Amino acid sequence: MGDIDWSDTEEIAFRLCDAHAEVDPITVRFTDLHAWVVELEGFVGDPKKSGEKILEAIQMAWIEEREERADD
Repeated sequence: MGDIDWSDTEEIAFRLCDAHAEVDPITVRFTDLHAWVVELEGFVGDPKKSGEKILEAIQMAWIEEREERADD
C-alpha cells in the first residue's frame, strides 16, 4: 500500500471500509473518523490539516464504497 494524504478520499474510503467493515459510516462522528484516518497504514498527512469539509468528503466516499461492495 502506498502513502495517502487527506486529498486521497477514495483510497481512504477504501481502506476504512476494509478496516471497519462492521461500521455504518453514516453513524461515525467526525472526531472518530479523524482518528481512524490518521491511524490508517500509509497515512502521511498532517493530522492538523483536516477540517469538516474534508472529513465529510471522506465519509461520503466511504458510504459509496460500502454501498458498492454491498451490491457485489
